[in-house]
Amino acid sequence: MVNLVEIRDLKVEATTDSGRRVEIINGVSFDIAEGEIVALIGESGSGKTTIALTLMGHARPGCRISGGSVSVAGKDMVTLSEKQRARVRGTEVTYVPQSAAAAFNPATTIMDQVIEVTRIHGIMSSDEARARAVDLFRALSLPEPETIGRRYPHQVSGGQLQRLSAAMALIGDPKLVIFDEPTTALDVTTQIEVLRAFKSVMKKGGIAGVYVSHDLAVVAQIADRIVVLKGGETKEIGTTEEILNGAKHPYTRELLAAFEPKPRGAAGAAESGPAPLLEIENLIAGYGQVQADGLPLVRAVEHVSLKVEKGRNLGIIGESGCGKSTLARTIAGILPAAVGKIVFDGKELGRSARERSRDELREMQIVFQYADTALNPAKSVEDILARPLTFYHGMNAKARSARIDELLDMVRLPRNLRHRRPGELSGGQKQRVNFARALAADPKLILCDEITSALDTVVAAAVIDLLKELQRELGLSYIFISHDLSVVESICDEIVVMYGGRKVEEISPAKIKTPEHPYSQLLFSSVPRLDPTWLDGLEQDPELVRAYRQR
Repeated sequence: MVNLVEIRDLKVEATTDSGRRVEIINGVSFDIAEGEIVALIGESGSGKTTIALTLMGHARPGCRISGGSVSVAGKDMVTLSEKQRARVRGTEVTYVPQSAAAAFNPATTIMDQVIEVTRIHGIMSSDEARARAVDLFRALSLPEPETIGRRYPHQVSGGQLQRLSAAMALIGDPKLVIFDEPTTALDVTTQIEVLRAFKSVMKKGGIAGVYVSHDLAVVAQIADRIVVLKGGETKEIGTTEEILNGAKHPYTRELLAAFEPKPRGAAGAAESGPAPLLEIENLIAGYGQVQADGLPLVRAVEHVSLKVEKGRNLGIIGESGCGKSTLARTIAGILPAAVGKIVFDGKELGRSARERSRDELREMQIVFQYADTALNPAKSVEDILARPLTFYHGMNAKARSARIDELLDMVRLPRNLRHRRPGELSGGQKQRVNFARALAADPKLILCDEITSALDTVVAAAVIDLLKELQRELGLSYIFISHDLSVVESICDEIVVMYGGRKVEEISPAKIKTPEHPYSQLLFSSVPRLDPTWLDGLEQDPELVRAYRQR
């Protein structure tokens, strides 16, 4: 096969705040043949996205390509002028971002945005571009391909928007498409649809691809070869089959081991008491104007009842929009319940946080999905942890300082990080600070809302292990909200499946392979496996898929 891409001894430098130059990519080399899809995989900070961006001749602010060559279709992207690069981008090399929502202008129709690149580069007429877009919409399995382009971005689902961003990248018939973690934020059933669509269009068109991800199971479904990266260096390169079944480098084996869910084990060692720690009865919650019957206009949680026993964990799983996060916010009192009863440690709580005592608020804490937005970027770690210690416990400066050291020890962070701001921490470190803030209140129950979804596999596994250790040490209970079944399976004693705001089934991890409800069957069958043939061989009941995936 002819090589479309040749990267040789690539080096990228970053400039620190003090002006010192640090090499973040050190001598990376690999090829991509025409029509081949190569995955770049590794933990956060391994250099995956930095390398992918060099294929467009781009380095992020504060970075520069300091050595080596990056050749795409015979053009050295490093030495091209900016004007020459601009002609290549959008025509020969295109990019599909992680967040499709951020890539679209909410005030412009989808069609106008998808065909914009053809107008900028003069590739085809407007009529030809619209016809080509409709063909792509159909190939990407989008509903109503003839009319979906008339909609605005907010009028389609997340999975549809991600496929539309792929159509935007493909419309100019590029030779190479860069996919930068495009399915990370999607639930598993939507993820399968998107992966199938990407794979089908790429293979039929003979288009080469770079797929950036930290999820080996996803990579296994789409990549021909895998480049394993750590610390800006190549650790291993091989076919997907070779990497999954015969990994040689210890770091690759660590990635594979981190993907496999660990048994629930001793994390729930605490004995159940005669009464549950938390009991919810017939909860209804939502958004918008309150109607005459006292119910919200949009009902996101419908008649949900569940229990959490002391020292045990409940998982809540389902696709995006099923009501998982709304349920967590309602339990915590952030969103007032319209109907229903919330009983915590034998006492009925007020339906909103305003109706609860400070001690009731202290005993139930919530850790949000994105530490980047949950932590104040202007405050140091010390300031962030000091606030709940003052608010809930009234500690003086000396007591706070000692307790902050203890909290950092508990979440396995160095004490010298206390003076740093969130922007100076890694994703895993920020999430540990987020968790330490919840622990500062000395709670009995912690609501964990998708806390590992933005983390790479190795870091996510370490966070889960930390939660298990703290549970054994402190006797905590968790409600773990996720769309990642392997994460929930590894830490929870019972799993609630939600769809359309309702609880459709409650099962134990031991019965996860034999769910009774049709939606649970669809959800659990959609979890990618470390098997390159899995997606092609996946058989799902068409009627079941239609029933639960129509938008």
